[in-house]
Amino acid sequence: MSTEKKKLRSGFSTGACAAAAAKAATVVLLGGREVDRVEIPFPTGDRHDFSLHCCVQQDGQVTVSVIKDAGDDPDVTNGAEIIAIVEEQEPGVSEDLIIIAGGPGVGKVTKPGLPISVGEPAINPVPRKMIRAAVSEAMEEAGGHRIPLVVTICVTDGELLAEKTLNHRLGIIGGLSILGTTGIVRPVSAKAWTDTIDASMNVARAAGLSEVIISTGRTSEAAVQKMLNLPEEAQVMMGDYLAYALKGARRHGFSKIHLSGMWAKVLKCALGIPQTHVRHGALEVQLAAALLQELGLERETADVMATANTAREIFLRLKEAGRDDLVRAVCVRAREYAMKRSSLVVEVYLVTSEDGVVEHV
Repeated sequence: MSTEKKKLRSGFSTGACAAAAAKAATVVLLGGREVDRVEIPFPTGDRHDFSLHCCVQQDGQVTVSVIKDAGDDPDVTNGAEIIAIVEEQEPGVSEDLIIIAGGPGVGKVTKPGLPISVGEPAINPVPRKMIRAAVSEAMEEAGGHRIPLVVTICVTDGELLAEKTLNHRLGIIGGLSILGTTGIVRPVSAKAWTDTIDASMNVARAAGLSEVIISTGRTSEAAVQKMLNLPEEAQVMMGDYLAYALKGARRHGFSKIHLSGMWAKVLKCALGIPQTHVRHGALEVQLAAALLQELGLERETADVMATANTAREIFLRLKEAGRDDLVRAVCVRAREYAMKRSSLVVEVYLVTSEDGVVEHV
């Protein structure tokens, strides 16, 4: 059996799909011809083509949809229907040749700190540029038409899909964001995570906050928020991007970090592992055992700890042995690492799903 890893397949962003649908609708509206595929320019200078899912012409409007293919990325919008409705502008509405609007399923920005102004549809700057470029290209292909157009972007069931995202925390209400910086979605994209971290911190700073809760997941976040009762904008989900989030808090101008996580993540922080996913520096129980010995665990017991299968097993063994002092010492070491990385004041909260916050240093 081959041990070679299967190469993960890239896909397209919601912004790229919206641009493709907008170009196709413009071609039909201005050129009067049916199409089943379109090719659009990308910010990288590349060109990609898209097959169309649906095309309807009625009452001076053309509606075209594209089904998003996110490749092998586990994106909640994979398979979503991205729609563009193109029609002529009413006279005197705007001096802009192309107006981009948000329709059903596209969220509206309600908090400052995002790259789109409050009150505007959550269609990010690069997707807007892609839509304008694609529609302009269609105008040229239709003989250089300069008829002012309105392009309305919609997402089927976007309101429901948005419930599976962090949009509400960022102040994006009523649907999804139309995203993308290159038009391409890379599988399990690190940039998607780091962009979300930065967006969350921008919103927190725009809300006037000086402290931020950085957590590894919803359980640890909820437990600390229950203790601190800070505004919702203070919550930043970092996932596994520990070092990035710690340095980001300083870069965004915060003065204090509340770092929350479960044992495995806190232990990795104490070990100085900057990216805490299992595929990035998998937790070596030998290193954990060595750390515990350094913190005061007897050598014989540390050798036994080195035989544990998981971080959780180490935690349970410490608790059974009544070694809460070592649990706390690990949290202190994690705090030291976090302070060194961020150059900020840090408090660490160890959380379990059963008991909430069980240690705070």
